[in-house]
Amino acid sequence: MIEIKNIKKIFGDRTILDDISAVMEAGKCNLIIGTSGSGKTVLTKCMVGLFRPEEGEIHYDNKDMLQMNNDDRKLLRQQIGMLFQGTALFDSMTVEQNVLFPLDMFTNWSVAEKRKRVNEVLDRVNLKDAHKRYPSEISGGMKKRVGIARAIVLNPKYLFCDEPNSGLDPQTSLVIDKLIKEITVEFNITTIVVTHDMNSVMEIGDHIVYLHQGRKQWEGSNKDIIFSKDELLNKFIFASEFLQDAKEMRMMEMNGLNKKSL
Repeated sequence: MIEIKNIKKIFGDRTILDDISAVMEAGKCNLIIGTSGSGKTVLTKCMVGLFRPEEGEIHYDNKDMLQMNNDDRKLLRQQIGMLFQGTALFDSMTVEQNVLFPLDMFTNWSVAEKRKRVNEVLDRVNLKDAHKRYPSEISGGMKKRVGIARAIVLNPKYLFCDEPNSGLDPQTSLVIDKLIKEITVEFNITTIVVTHDMNSVMEIGDHIVYLHQGRKQWEGSNKDIIFSKDELLNKFIFASEFLQDAKEMRMMEMNGLNKKSL
């Protein structure tokens, strides 16, 4: 679990984040959504320690990261997995070498132990035959899966995903969403996903924080969105007339079902 309390971040004379609080639970996909410039990226950078907020607390399982010494903070970072927007794979390394990289950096395991772990995670993301291929030789969806394998190879308690579906077609995006959801539940990971993808919001949004101009505008689940009366959220999620009509039809359908169940 990650709990953020009253986070405030200022750059120059601009307040980027203003009094944001939320609890990100383990075993759930916690999504941070909002328009460009709403503060999503700054918030996540504060959460992983790249930025230090002017005010507030960031608790990892009841321990405030902002009060940790350097050794404790280093240990915490080893428990954090990162899936970057562009995957950030090393082009000169094979798939296997990319996934090995965190193990080489942070463990004293034997070569056999490392290779066994790499095989396990590549098999888990359905890439058991891609070990010797280079990033240039695989598809965008496969690169994302390599990125996920590398992010979980150290058995992290916390997983941060920055726009995991960026550049992917809708069908492949659903595959990546499903994989992130499965891994989150299977290993009881506290997963934080920053996304613009509304399919992701509706598919895996167990817990959603919607930011607007640096403040928390709305919080709830993907099921709550259908019945939300927050005007700013509805304009963001259901931007087109088609989606607005789809929401109204879904509300009517769900209300009808609710009445039948009484």
